[in-house]
Amino acid sequence: MNANMLFEKKPIGDNVSIATPSEANGDTRQGLNRVLEQAGQIILGKDAEIRMAIACILARGHLLIEDVPGVGKTTLSHVIASLLGLKYQRIQFTSDLLPADIVGVSIFDRESSTFRFHAGPIFSQVILADEINRASPKAQSALLEAMEEHQVTADGKTMSLPEPFFVIATQNPSHQIGTFPLPESQLDRFLMRISLGYPDQSAERALLKGEDRREMVAKITPAMTVGQLERLQREVAAVHVSDALIDYIQALLNHTRDSAHFEMGLSPRAGLALLRAAQAWALLSNRNLVLPEDVQTIAPAVVGHRLRAIFSPGNPSKSVDPAKDLIQSVPIP
Repeated sequence: MNANMLFEKKPIGDNVSIATPSEANGDTRQGLNRVLEQAGQIILGKDAEIRMAIACILARGHLLIEDVPGVGKTTLSHVIASLLGLKYQRIQFTSDLLPADIVGVSIFDRESSTFRFHAGPIFSQVILADEINRASPKAQSALLEAMEEHQVTADGKTMSLPEPFFVIATQNPSHQIGTFPLPESQLDRFLMRISLGYPDQSAERALLKGEDRREMVAKITPAMTVGQLERLQREVAAVHVSDALIDYIQALLNHTRDSAHFEMGLSPRAGLALLRAAQAWALLSNRNLVLPEDVQTIAPAVVGHRLRAIFSPGNPSKSVDPAKDLIQSVPIP
């Protein structure tokens, strides 16, 4: 499928075209717009964060939401799954959680005298790993193969997971009691990390006076079909990326590797994540080509959890927001 099947180009300059939805796939685009609109009616005042979450799933990535309890992390994950028509399972991560509680376990069947595998909650299309950093590293590692390969191995047998497969993990700030920091290998499996933050006064007032969010979530009907979602995911991969845009992404990667201000440079996987996320953001913006502004918009969510700045008295800004500093340090070619 070609990206131009979903979008029709309208020239805006000599070398740049902007895309608009074609009538042939209008239902798919309208469904995506309904997802964004209805999610915004439940998660108030967080339109940018909702778009980031949708961009993440369109890019076939996994999402980490890090924030204090009670700001809507769990609600957002449930809303997205319901609006996209995906099967949803929540796993509450606790200190006593075992890998078998996630993947499943084989139980001996007396009648057949054989072990029968009982699938765990991981066999779903959307997994909410709630408070993932409250579980031990052993339990956290049960997600590694699933997130990277979309499969799990139990008792020497490899089993495929449903498609599409999307993990949304919530994480409490590391200074809170009873948390285990995610290792770098686990963090790297997440395409994006976002924070919701507190709502502004108008949104919070509407929240206090409005209908209970749980009741609103229970009334949700899917705004898209799985087939439409998979079509959009294919279209993301077809969004045009110019050589100059690739040069810009490589410049960002090389800066992190050459700079003395970061403990470790960004990996090739991080570069691919940056590219996929920028393509998804361009599609959400009704364009069939990626602009440098797309990369700059999604970069904090994509590289923020992958970069670790080295603090020094002469360079205090590096310890605050390394992703923002990276964007400011590398000019667009």
